[in-house]
Amino acid sequence: MNSFWLSIAPVLWLSLIAAVAATLLDAAIVLGLYSAILLGIIVYHIHTLHCLDQWLHHSDLSYSTIPDRSGLWGVVFARLARFMRRYDKERLGLNTSLERLQRATSALPEGVVILGDKDQIEWCNTAAEQHLGLSLEMDAGQHITRMVRQIRFVSYLETGDFSKPFLLKQSRLHDALLLIQIVPYGDREKLLISRDVTRFEKIEIMRRDFIANVSHELRTPLTVIGGFLETLLEEGRITGEMERKALRLMSDQATRMRRLVEDLLTLSRLESAGNSLAEEKVDVARLLQELYQEAQSLSAGRHTISLNLASHAMLLGSEDELRSAFENLISNAVRYTPENGVISLNWAVNNGRGLFYVQDSGIGIEPGHIPRLTERFYRVDRSRSRETGGTGLGLAIVKHVLNRHQASLEITSQPGSGSTFRIWLPVNRVIQAEAA
Repeated sequence: MNSFWLSIAPVLWLSLIAAVAATLLDAAIVLGLYSAILLGIIVYHIHTLHCLDQWLHHSDLSYSTIPDRSGLWGVVFARLARFMRRYDKERLGLNTSLERLQRATSALPEGVVILGDKDQIEWCNTAAEQHLGLSLEMDAGQHITRMVRQIRFVSYLETGDFSKPFLLKQSRLHDALLLIQIVPYGDREKLLISRDVTRFEKIEIMRRDFIANVSHELRTPLTVIGGFLETLLEEGRITGEMERKALRLMSDQATRMRRLVEDLLTLSRLESAGNSLAEEKVDVARLLQELYQEAQSLSAGRHTISLNLASHAMLLGSEDELRSAFENLISNAVRYTPENGVISLNWAVNNGRGLFYVQDSGIGIEPGHIPRLTERFYRVDRSRSRETGGTGLGLAIVKHVLNRHQASLEITSQPGSGSTFRIWLPVNRVIQAEAA
């Protein structure tokens, strides 16, 4: 309010003086002087507005170049100068923070690329330039698929499912293997993160090769040892009860070691990058009939086992691998279900998806153990697992088989109330009975 009266006071005083002067002097002369002074005031304001407009159009806005005026304009320019000083201080702080952030991200071993709403490159650090062959100076504003032209990357970007990372092989980096992860954020923007996992992949390959080679070398001597032990037991050359008991124990342990070696070799084959999935029609009904007979033999009449075929649909995949997965679930149910328990094997098609599940009335599993069941050598009860002859690799094999068939494993269980293991197979692998 003070600034308003400060600006209008000169006009009011001028009007008062002109009114008094008109009573004493010639009114025409007083009116002419009054008009001339008002015109000067208007010109002054217009000139000040012009100076303000010129300052606003200046490329380098700074509070030091704000026009210097008195009166109301002086108050306005003073406030504008305070605003500009505060703005410059905040901008300097933001620039400093941005520079520190860029230096920090540039020092990261992971590549970082900021993508705009149309997947154009907005910024990237040095590691991303090395990983993906980018140049921030030359490629800023370009669509990322113009720089990374691999089909798998383009498909990964277009699907929009970024829940899991994927591996990208870069031949330009001497066959480097990159782990790519895209994280959406903001308004349709994305953060692309790349990590060089070549060394870890080589270590993993060495580990798999070592396990496969050792398992392969162990298989022959174990077979020989097991064969001689069975021969000694069958021919009855050992008469002492203690010796026979020791031989039976040795034979059982040799058999258990052979099963462990076979499971390790199976895992190595499943993990091998060169082992492509066989795409063949699998008659699930016939396969489950065979596994049902094997389960009856393994149970030896100790359980009530039933087979329920709600569908005769077939599957597209590897029969040997699916047999291994189904067999592991069935044998686990037989091993961990007490005598006189009930086990059911079931095959159905639900909403186009294949569903195989094994339901038992066994000892059940604590909920805390379920997420870790597919880990290698993970055992809920180690002593019981040894008694039943399990290797601790069965569910790990199941998990690898299902991953290769784009399938999933669902486990529901309560202690003392039995367990249900469900395998869900995708629609594109189910061949309906009519088509089959």
